[in-house]
Formats: sequence, C-alpha cells, structure tokens
Amino acid sequence: MGHIISERKMGERRVWLQCTAEFPAEARDILIGQLAHEDIAVTRAAGDYRGPGVLLFEKPCADVHNFLHEVKRQRGSQTLAVAASASTIAGENSWALLRAGARDILAWDSCAEPANSIVSRLQRWLEIDTSLNTPIVRARLRGQSPALRRVLYAATEVARFRRSAVLVTGETGTGKELLARMIHDLGENSEACPFVVCDCTTIVPELSGSEFFGHERGAFTGAVRARDGAFAEADGGTLFLDEVGELPLRLQAELLRVIQEGTYKRVGSNQWLHTCFRLICATHRDLEADIAGGRFREDLYYRIAGCVLRMPSLAERREDIPHLAQAFIEELMEEGVTPVLDASVRDYLLQRSYPGNVRELRQLLLHVGQRYVPPGPITLGCLPEAEVNAAIEHMPTWPDNAWEQAIRTALARGNGIAELRSAVADTAYRIVLIEENGDTARSAHRLRVSQRAVQQYLQAAGA
Repeated sequence: MGHIISERKMGERRVWLQCTAEFPAEARDILIGQLAHEDIAVTRAAGDYRGPGVLLFEKPCADVHNFLHEVKRQRGSQTLAVAASASTIAGENSWALLRAGARDILAWDSCAEPANSIVSRLQRWLEIDTSLNTPIVRARLRGQSPALRRVLYAATEVARFRRSAVLVTGETGTGKELLARMIHDLGENSEACPFVVCDCTTIVPELSGSEFFGHERGAFTGAVRARDGAFAEADGGTLFLDEVGELPLRLQAELLRVIQEGTYKRVGSNQWLHTCFRLICATHRDLEADIAGGRFREDLYYRIAGCVLRMPSLAERREDIPHLAQAFIEELMEEGVTPVLDASVRDYLLQRSYPGNVRELRQLLLHVGQRYVPPGPITLGCLPEAEVNAAIEHMPTWPDNAWEQAIRTALARGNGIAELRSAVADTAYRIVLIEENGDTARSAHRLRVSQRAVQQYLQAAGA
C-alpha cells in the first residue's frame, strides 16, 4: 500500500508512518522532517504498527480501510489518519474511517501548519503511552487486556486536566478506588497533595453532612470540639466520593453548591470558607436510571461526570486472570516464597465466575496461599474445599466452557466472526485430512463438503 520509513532503536520515542503512493511526497517529507526535529524516530518494520502512528492517504478507499482494520488488531495501536484534502473525508467518510480503526482524523489542507498539528497529536499519545508503563500505573491496576488498557488510557489522558471531574462506574470489586488513586498520582505534584476518601454510604443525614463540611464545637450532641470535614482536608488535592449514588438528595444539593461556588460553611458556623479540589466520584449504580426515578439530581450528575470511566468486570478481562493470580500469590506469600500456579489451577481460575470481580479473586488466592505447602507449584489441593466441591460438581460443563474461553481469547485479540469461522474450518480440515491420510474423498464425506472444496483447501494451504 505504500512504504514505511526508518528503523527502531531501543529507548527512543518512535512512531510508525504509512504513506500511500498517491499522497504528495513533498507533504510527506515535511512531516518526516518535523518528526526528526522533535527527536521522534519513525519505524519501517513492516507489519509492526504497535503504538502511535500516522497514515497519509490521498482519499479513502478499500486499501485504506483494510489497512486500518489490520492495524486495529495490534495491541496498543493508535492511528492518526491524515487525508490530503478535507473534501475527501467529509460527512460519512470520516465516520467510516473511525469505524475501520482510526483513532483520529485530520486533513492536510485544513491546517495552517499541518505537520505541527500531526506531531503534536503524536507527542500527546507518546506521553500517555509512557505514563501507562510507569510504576504508578502498573502497580495500581495489573493487566494487559484491551478492556483494561482502554480505561487506563482514558484515565491517563484525563489525569492532566485537574479541573475535569471524573466519574468512575463499574461493578463492586473492579478497582474503582485504585483507578481514582492512579489519576491523582499522575497529577502534578501529587505527592504533596492530599487524597481524601469519603464513603457516601456512611454519611448520616441527621448530622447535616459534617463529614463533608466539618463542624464547630457544640454544633450537635457529641461535637465536643471543632473538626475539619472532607472539603477542608481535600483542599489543594483530590476528593474521592465513593458510592456517590447513595447520597441523600438534600446533601446532593449542598454538594452541588460547593462544586459550583467552591465555598461552604462548617455545621454550626456562619462563616464562608473556600476550597479547591479535584473531584473523583465512583458508583456501582446506574445514575441515569436514578435520575429518571428522582433519586439523583440531574444537575449534579453533569457536574460530576466531566469524564466517565467504566471499570470492566473481571469477566470482560479474563485474559488478565493468570497474571493477576500470580501477582496476588507473590504479594500474599511469605517473603522469598513465590510458587507458580499449576496448569490445572490456572485452567480452573479461568473457568470460574467472579461476581465479586478482582476483589473476589484476591480473596480466593489468599485462602490458596494459606493452604499451600512449599516447595513446588500451587495445585488443585490448595483450593478451599468448597471450591473443589463446586468444581467437581460442574465438571461436565467444562468442555463447553473451554470453547467459550477459546472464543473469548480470540475476540480479545481483535478477531471477528469471519476469523473465527476461518480458524475453526482450517482446524477441522487439518484434523480430518491427517486422520484420513490425505484422502480427499473420505475427508469431504466426513466434513460434509464437496471433494472440490477439500482440494481447494489443500491448494490454498500449499499442500
């Protein structure tokens, strides 16, 4: 489809660049020069489109869409699609490029300095990729599944914008607070800034929300001395409201005022105080349904949902389970004892359901670690008795589950129905042809296809 330019070097910032033959060579060379000026290397490794890159093309066509589909399958790929002319990507053409796999779209002739615009976007993506590989991120939320990487990418992106409120949604046990702490830690001067957690399920309405506002001495029975609330403690840092959907409506109204005005009064005081903090909220509830049911204020929702991040359930990121399990084992075991998981244990953990998500997996591994006797691997006998009994009871369903897991893995790698059908058909052809010693007639009979179909398969396979 064109050519890709320069070699990869370890430790350098790099992007890939794909250019169709029809794209103006002068414009391409200007972009390459600008990348070089910013010390960004450009790779020419054919087929390697991991990380940020740019596709230069004259106009959308089948080759462009096929290329975007191919790149989209590679983990961590991000394509900036740049057309020579804005007229060629007007209307539905832009949306079609996004569906095909482009991360963003730009027209060369729509910018006064197109090379600078392109390089700036690529630099931003490179910065986010670098942040994703820092200990701050890797230590907080472990895993490499596409579902997790997407939310980590978005969280890293929004972390730089301190004024943007963030709403983290997701099932219980998925790691919403861990994500909130990661966003805080990625912020500027985070080590010197407070991170204050307020559990909205524990707030007592009768105390007028003193957990939020603080109170003066004697403001209510038991208030023997003045106390700062969460708004004061979080000043200059981050306030994390866990399970914000549980807030009573009256406190929702008072929280809205603080978010809008940045001012509040302690309970029992008439003095207005100022506060400035980054707000991150979390909930497992469907807040839009709560708004419709009159249980949550719509105006508050739009204030706290500047950026909405949904933490995936463990069922959506099953490929992370072996890595998470091994990491939990190493974390929970005594120092110097780091057993590996037996293959049968890994298989069981992959098949098992986790209503409590990552928290439930960690709790299970805690029990496993307590039953483990070194040396050697962790085996099925280390599982709690209830786990073993449940596994034995459901063993007849395991073959079906194995099929489901294989399909989940294939889908997670970017394969679609066409690829799944092709893989199953290819496997069936190979198995039957081997068992029938290459006899195409008998193979066709077993596969319920024509003999010509078998011959065509052999021809395509080069056999």
